[in-house]
Amino acid sequence: MNNVYQIGSGELTFDIIERIINENLKLELASEARERIQKCRDYLDKKIANSDTPLYGITTGFGSLCNRNISSDELSTLQENLVKSHACSVGEEMPHVIVKLMFLLKAHALSLGHSGVQVITVQRIIDFFNNDVMPIVYDRGSLGASGDLAPLANLFLPLIGVGDVYYKGKRCEAISVLDEFGWEPVKLKSKEGLALLNGTQFMSANGVYAILKAFRLSKKADLIAAISLEAFDGRLDPFMNCIQQMRPHQGQIETGAAFRRILEGSEIITQPKTHVQDPYSFRCIPQVHGATKDAIRHAASVLLTEINSVTDNPTIFPDEDLIISGGNFHGQPLALVYDYLAIALAELGNISERRVAQLIMGLRGLPEFLVANPGLNSGFMIPQYAAASMVSQNKMYCYSASSDSIVSSNGQEDHVSMGANAATKLFKIMDNLEHILAIELMNAAQGIDFRRPLRSSPYIEKFLSVYRKEVPFIREDIVMYKEIHKTVAFLKRHQVDY
Repeated sequence: MNNVYQIGSGELTFDIIERIINENLKLELASEARERIQKCRDYLDKKIANSDTPLYGITTGFGSLCNRNISSDELSTLQENLVKSHACSVGEEMPHVIVKLMFLLKAHALSLGHSGVQVITVQRIIDFFNNDVMPIVYDRGSLGASGDLAPLANLFLPLIGVGDVYYKGKRCEAISVLDEFGWEPVKLKSKEGLALLNGTQFMSANGVYAILKAFRLSKKADLIAAISLEAFDGRLDPFMNCIQQMRPHQGQIETGAAFRRILEGSEIITQPKTHVQDPYSFRCIPQVHGATKDAIRHAASVLLTEINSVTDNPTIFPDEDLIISGGNFHGQPLALVYDYLAIALAELGNISERRVAQLIMGLRGLPEFLVANPGLNSGFMIPQYAAASMVSQNKMYCYSASSDSIVSSNGQEDHVSMGANAATKLFKIMDNLEHILAIELMNAAQGIDFRRPLRSSPYIEKFLSVYRKEVPFIREDIVMYKEIHKTVAFLKRHQVDY
């Protein structure tokens, strides 16, 4: 069925994930995944029954309590206590799309058959996903080392009939929703609480959302910058293919090609120029925007490996008769690339604000502050202030989360990744970036109108004609924040394809 995705049938890709979320596909556990899960569970049950050796988190306590053995009749209680005690995420509620992504990524990881869970546990995760039963997860509390313990505990409390969820738009107790569907609370067996809570699905879900948005923002940044180049009467030379080939970074080559496509057929770009070169914020777009593209691509490759990995602990290998306590839950690979991605996205905003500043300086035949009667009108003076403020704030968010660590669990977990903090600050950077790009678009569109009757390229003219239906040319001072908000909303809706 086209509206169903088989969990465990193959590797996840960003295209698959985007389709699952955007088209509201249902999940179904693939038969081969069901067999893998059951095989691993059967092996673990047999191993526990026949082994006198302590198994971390299975027949022992957790963290620094790993030297405390647990009797066989208390193994289920141990796992339930783990979920309850670790549900310590706090702060702002995560968007439902992130919660759904967490469910999707955890179900996929468990379907690989190395975690020792019951089939019913994975099925219940899928049931929650398919019926939009959304547990309440908060944005703070994970160190990103023993996995995302606190937010994942909040995510999976409802599986055992505890905690709150959103269902049909209302917040209610999880147990009432279980009753409505006729679902019994999952009776966790040995290792299952640990399998649910260990893992990087909180930082991975945030990262998937960020990467998908970063791809879109990068393309929109190119288009808006091309409109600014036209408004500034800039030169096409720095975007020619021959100069990109002299320094053939992939992102730089792609950016030059994108600008040539976007600007094809423009009267403005082909008119004779009196200036021999443009400021860096225009002339170095291929290098700056291109480097961001390469950073996004690198972060995406690391994240793609992560979401198709087993990241809980211990890891169970039925065929090899091994149960290994390792560190696959440690979020360092993600933490590092998220910090890198944060810097790369912030730089798109940084150079965008500089183009805004160039457009309001009264250069190259444009009126000062992009209004016909400056003095009486302040025009586009203060939107640049707002952009500069957000650029500066993004510099704060570029502080490296991954270079920090703090000791936890009484010294047993003595180096942590802070990958969750690296992930959640990406939201703030991208929100600022969206607003900065919106301000640039407002300025660039205003500047283009002062170039009339010259026409830009057919692609840009079509884009601006749609934009002008929502945000008009500004002749006299008006309340600007409303126009900024309308422009942000327009950019969120508008799909860029060039």
